[in-house]
Amino acid sequence: MRGSRTLAAVLSSTLIAAISLAPEKLRAQQAPAPAVVVAPAAIMDLRETADFTGRIVAVQKVDIRARVSGFLEKVNFTEGQKVIAGTVLYEVEDGTYRAAVQEIQGSIEAAEASRELAVLERDRAQRLISSNTVAQATVDTANAQVKKAEADIVRLKGSKQAAELNLSYTRIVAPFDGIVGLSAVDVGGLVGPDSGSLVTLTRLDPISVQFPVATSILLDYRERSVRGEVPAGGDVEITLPNGTTYPKRGVINFVASDVSQGTDTITVRAELPNPDSLLLDGTLVRVTFEQTEKQEVLAVPQQAIQRDQQGAFVMVVGADSKVELRRVDVARSSRGQAVIAKGLKEGEQVITEGVGKVRPGVTVDAAPAAGG
Repeated sequence: MRGSRTLAAVLSSTLIAAISLAPEKLRAQQAPAPAVVVAPAAIMDLRETADFTGRIVAVQKVDIRARVSGFLEKVNFTEGQKVIAGTVLYEVEDGTYRAAVQEIQGSIEAAEASRELAVLERDRAQRLISSNTVAQATVDTANAQVKKAEADIVRLKGSKQAAELNLSYTRIVAPFDGIVGLSAVDVGGLVGPDSGSLVTLTRLDPISVQFPVATSILLDYRERSVRGEVPAGGDVEITLPNGTTYPKRGVINFVASDVSQGTDTITVRAELPNPDSLLLDGTLVRVTFEQTEKQEVLAVPQQAIQRDQQGAFVMVVGADSKVELRRVDVARSSRGQAVIAKGLKEGEQVITEGVGKVRPGVTVDAAPAAGG
């Protein structure tokens, strides 16, 4: 009997222990693997970029001024209108200037008549000198009169050209294609060389963007280009004040030869097509410089990169769904991607979401990133 009671007690305690441990084993068996999102390390074209703050600058911009004095008779444009080169913008009364041209033309005709008379007198004197009828002095005087008459004609023709030029200035024309601004004068106003600007003409297509580049950045880029680490040349992309990207790209056509001592920067200029006049003179924009040649590199999404005191690392999910901590060297970041110089191979899966829920060695439930 005593042995039976002892056996019963042992079986009872074992059963109680098994029952008490069953929930923990059950919970361990039922606990799901942490869910994470992964993306592959991939070879992609990630050209180097650099961002700057720039300002749009018109390629051509002039103040239109009057070159002769007179009352304004016509204004032949609408403010803000696009005009082509040669368009007559203003017309100044020209009566006085036409009269001046006609007056000088009359003087020229009179001078030509005087020259013809002087030539006749000279020819007559030359015939008479052979018969000793006139003195040599008479012939010399006749030659001088011919030359004087010819000089008068040259002088008067020069005066006529000046008068015709002044007459042409009564029609004030656009020197190039562009957009006219606000007119400072109205019909009937007195204008002249001292009147100041009548209107501003601005050419918006093509247009330029100017931006300062730190000398250290420019020198570093040139040195890397010489070493062949980065290709020379690049395009410029503009981001407008409302955050939209301008659809057309520009090409750098000027790098200043001097450094601004106040900011230690060098002015760089790029030219862009602007057929719709979307870019306006003076606009503040963000300028992104990007390499023109492809740069294929190994990269992972930026959010996959973690850092601690030892440096950068990623969590890699292997073929067995287990997590491995992998140290990596990040060369640079571009467009949300981190360029990996060392530590990963193409195709390896790195955790981009849910990294805080895992540790090395843990088995995870990995799902590919959207679009991956």
